[in-house]
Amino acid sequence: MTYQDFTHSTRAKGNVRILRQQEELPLLRDHLLRLDRVSRHDRFQGFMDDSFIERYAAKCAADGTVIIAYIEDGVVRGAAELHPPDQSPDSLPEIAFSVEASVRRQGVGSILFRKLIAEARSKGYHSLRITTGAQNQAMRALANKFGAHLTFRYGESTGSIDLKQQSQPEPTMLGIATAADAARAMMNFNRAYWNLLLRMYGWGRMA
Repeated sequence: MTYQDFTHSTRAKGNVRILRQQEELPLLRDHLLRLDRVSRHDRFQGFMDDSFIERYAAKCAADGTVIIAYIEDGVVRGAAELHPPDQSPDSLPEIAFSVEASVRRQGVGSILFRKLIAEARSKGYHSLRITTGAQNQAMRALANKFGAHLTFRYGESTGSIDLKQQSQPEPTMLGIATAADAARAMMNFNRAYWNLLLRMYGWGRMA
């Protein structure tokens, strides 16, 4: 995957883009290995050793999972994963998030979530499944912010996000406003130009 899309935040210092799965596998793997014990437990609903994480990252690179990474100074500090629907028991694409402690409370999770939703829409997905640990308050709050309806079962919070009910992303709305402003500016320019031309030839005084 070669598509890249850089997005800057007013608070976060890094950028966000989709990883090229095979070539950039070590970036995701190393990010997951850097997660502290609590973060690793929250991400995988239990403590997982390094060998498990290495196998997991390799699987993501091979099964078509889209990895959207938050990067600072060439290092992945946060990641959003969009797993293909054939990997899920209910045939829904599943999403997962991880953010290192050093970049928390900077809006990184929200940036990743917005980008992931946009990517899911571009693939034609209508609903997403999310699963997180029942104790992962930050992830639950972020999921609720984006319209997830979570239920609790066996120590996990599981829910779905209906993309059909999501509002359009902010960049799209800004693009529409910019286009409308440009059209109005062009109309005003044309009107001013013809008024000047008419005055130059004296036609304006005949009206």
